[in-house]
Amino acid sequence: MPSLLAIDQGTTGSTCLVVADDGRILGRGYREILQHYPTPGWVEHDPDELWTSVCAAARDALAQAGGERPVAIGVTNQRETIVLWDRATGRPLHRAIVWQDRRTASRCAALAPQAERIARRTGLVTDPYFSGTKLEWLLDRDDLRRRAEAGELAAGTVDSWLVWRLTGGAVHATDHTNASRTMLYDIDALGWSDELLGLFGVPRAVLPEVRRSSGTFGTAGGAAFGLEVPILGVAGDQQSALFGQGCVAAGEAKNTYGTGAFLLLNCGATRPVGGGGLLTTIACDAGGGPAYALEGSIFIAGAAVQWLRDGLGLIATAAESEALARSVPDTGGVVFVPALTGLGAPDWEANARGTITGLTRGTTRAHLVRAALEAMCHGTADVLDLMRERSGVPFATLRVDGGAAANDWLMQRQADVLGVPVERPANVETTALGAAGLAGLAAGVWRDAADFARATAMTRFAPATDRAPIAATRREWRRAVRAAVAWARDAG
Repeated sequence: MPSLLAIDQGTTGSTCLVVADDGRILGRGYREILQHYPTPGWVEHDPDELWTSVCAAARDALAQAGGERPVAIGVTNQRETIVLWDRATGRPLHRAIVWQDRRTASRCAALAPQAERIARRTGLVTDPYFSGTKLEWLLDRDDLRRRAEAGELAAGTVDSWLVWRLTGGAVHATDHTNASRTMLYDIDALGWSDELLGLFGVPRAVLPEVRRSSGTFGTAGGAAFGLEVPILGVAGDQQSALFGQGCVAAGEAKNTYGTGAFLLLNCGATRPVGGGGLLTTIACDAGGGPAYALEGSIFIAGAAVQWLRDGLGLIATAAESEALARSVPDTGGVVFVPALTGLGAPDWEANARGTITGLTRGTTRAHLVRAALEAMCHGTADVLDLMRERSGVPFATLRVDGGAAANDWLMQRQADVLGVPVERPANVETTALGAAGLAGLAAGVWRDAADFARATAMTRFAPATDRAPIAATRREWRRAVRAAVAWARDAG
């Protein structure tokens, strides 16, 4: 039975899975990685630790799989984190600057006059979140820009660093999904932008070759974990999860419910209009080639339930929220807008704060807990409504993953609010599964994306047929959001 090794290098740790062709997980390994905070707002990782953590996790996964020899490797990674290293020695020249890092905030603010031009080329907002200003900052040190121009240095997101190490320096490559998160990549031309390279002072010679997400990225040598295996799949984590969920055609969407919520809508071959807090990015089509997608982030999702638990003590565990939500027929008129760190898409108001409306003497903790869960459903619906409007692409199903997706009541309510079915895979490690799927397509393990998707069983939540009560709750939600935004903007 053929199997794949999926490498998922994330922000807090590295996970490796050995995945069988029927979707079963044969082996799993994990290693936590250290976070470095050299000064407030700065976040760094040790690139060598990223590498060693992947090797250790892969060895554990392979050992647990009973010595299974994978036919290919798929790599997925934390996006936007940037690494700079010496081509001759392979030595990193600085710690990796993590996507969370804010050191280039003032540089991004100074780029405000170019923001529209940057968005037109990249589909992104001008923000330290993305890699371009991070790499500019690294190259401003010592004589590194001169060395980069001379071809002595290599840079890339974490996938590029891992491919370089896996292949012993033979391959310096990335894929379209990761390239589209750098703020250096033209998503219309599907290539590095000379205009943006000039703006940020990044020599083309330092950047990796951009390849299809499903295809050849060289061969991992035996030094990594004792096997020589071709690397046949690479994608950034959210796009890998989209592929792992089987969302490979226009109109297919996924939502990851974590601390926040990350929504991606596959828009196919036509670039959609971003804005309103939505980013235009590159995802994968059914063959692992580039496709357009809209991406929206909700700042607070599961974190609202954590706040009810840790901040207010209303529940002992997050799992308790499901039973409490079921214990009342509705929220009793309570609406909770969990803007605890501001509002993301589609309202985008950084100064908004958490707002609870509709409290009465009859309000109980069950009402507040249910309102927190309903907020995830309404926030998701808001983003998907905007995506539908901007893309002109209808969607018929929402695929879900992440910790909160285990809550059956929440998933049923999400289906009711959206008016479309919600589908949850039996295996929610969809990020790693997507990497395995991309590699497996190139290796011939699966005939096509549909064949790969059949390896994952789904639980389906069908929406309620009576839409009138849902429309009323949607109106009350939007009313409460308007109140939160008005409060934030009435600072005088």
